Amino acid sequence: MSYNLFSIIILAVIIFSVITSAVKILPEYERAVLFRLGRLINVRGPGLIFIIPIIDRIIRVSLRVIVFDVPPQEVITRDNVACKVNAVLYYKVVDPDKAIVNVENVHAATNQYAQTTLRSVVGTAELDDLLSQREKLNQRVQKIVDEATDPWGIKVTSVEIKDVVLPSEMTRAIARQAEAERSRRAAIIQAEGERQAAEQLAQASEVLTGVNGGLTLRTLRSLSEVANSPNTTILFPLPMELRKLLPGSD
Repeated sequence: MSYNLFSIIILAVIIFSVITSAVKILPEYERAVLFRLGRLINVRGPGLIFIIPIIDRIIRVSLRVIVFDVPPQEVITRDNVACKVNAVLYYKVVDPDKAIVNVENVHAATNQYAQTTLRSVVGTAELDDLLSQREKLNQRVQKIVDEATDPWGIKVTSVEIKDVVLPSEMTRAIARQAEAERSRRAAIIQAEGERQAAEQLAQASEVLTGVNGGLTLRTLRSLSEVANSPNTTILFPLPMELRKLLPGSD
């Protein structure tokens, strides 16, 4: 009796193990690449799938976006400036069967290709473009990496250059250049303001001299403004209009 019970238990364990190995549950973000006796059959999932134990083998592949932090790369720009550049790579697997069959380690291959592409693209740009036109460089890197990884079933969604680390002497030179540019703009703005003020004064002078008593009224107004200040000595100038009344004046 005990021997039969033991046999039943062993059989139940074997059946449970077979069922467990034959039934797989995949979440929404995963797919299973199915191989049967070493041959690619298809891609299955998500949800509940069944396989033949021992004969079938599956490899799970995540379809979620993967974020890879590209380490700083030593780069020499086209105008011979040495700097360090790092970036962030966003990509995802869109064809799980290609990602498993066509390349041994799809993530390592994508990351290495992104690093080399970043160095080559930045190396063809000048420093000013690297600092002011990052979006254009981002698009170039994304396009190159996306086209190269397409046979691997990879879709590169975005590449963003994070930091550009320059040598200390180059940083000081850029700071001096920016300060000189600010000084130049300030001088231009000041000169423009003085020009406009001179034009306004010239127009005001024409108006005042063209009206009888204009200069006198302006003089009296100026005297009233000055009189409000304490300890002020006021000298009354001769109105300009009276010069016409003096002998020998035109």
